[in-house]
Amino acid sequence: MKAAVTRRLAAPDEDDNDAEAEDGKHGVQSFEVGMQVLQAILGGRRGMMLKEIAEAAGMSPSKVHRYLVSMVRSGLVEQERSSARYDLGPLALHIGLVASDRLDRIQAGLNAIAALRDEINEVTALAAWSENGPIVVRWERRQRPISISVVTGSALSLVTTAVGRIFAAYLPPSRTDELLERELTSGTLPRELRSRAAIEKLLEQTRADGLSVVERHHLAAGIVSVGAPVFDARGEVTLAIGVVGIQGMLDIRVGGTVAQTAKAAAWRLSQRLGYRPDAQR
Repeated sequence: MKAAVTRRLAAPDEDDNDAEAEDGKHGVQSFEVGMQVLQAILGGRRGMMLKEIAEAAGMSPSKVHRYLVSMVRSGLVEQERSSARYDLGPLALHIGLVASDRLDRIQAGLNAIAALRDEINEVTALAAWSENGPIVVRWERRQRPISISVVTGSALSLVTTAVGRIFAAYLPPSRTDELLERELTSGTLPRELRSRAAIEKLLEQTRADGLSVVERHHLAAGIVSVGAPVFDARGEVTLAIGVVGIQGMLDIRVGGTVAQTAKAAAWRLSQRLGYRPDAQR
């Protein structure tokens, strides 16, 4: 009788649903539940109390506590003694660093623009930042014939291209001021954009929309484009996704399907690269 009582006390709560029995090809349910707890901690801006984690995970505090005990032992989570708050532990931080080091952002970006091209059947491009400004890393042709060629490897204007405006809008001024000054003094910008005030107004609109649209003054006549920012785990713009088309043939309205689909693709890629806006300070 004593042994039976002991087994009953050691058994999991009924809402564990025989976690350990769910193994094999169906996975281990207890591990998945543990990941829910870990996700709840990841979603917090700081260390969290047990009750806060339980509420975020949608579980009882007693159930969450058992998982936290194991996570603390493994190093995934640590508990601050003075406040009793839980936060990510050394193992979690090590996993994050290794994952970040192994992740090829360019390859992830190439996959993203290929998928976007398939989704909207338009010319798509991936741009990265270089010492000379934004450059096109690669572009994907749309399936329907179209006479557009995006030159890879060449530096783009920060003002008259959609992906250029993305970098100008989201990078720190210390990294863009010199290049913007060159464009301002080159005499190549349209008259209405030959002042810092006019350009800043344009960039403010880009940040407000979360994307950029170029209808006029593109580097090539008759070309229109849309650009969307891709952020990394530090919350910094690291890439830009672009859609390019012929004026009158590509819907580039900010609220249109093309622009919003490109923005969504950039958002998914940002998440793939570890971007978490709720964790940015």
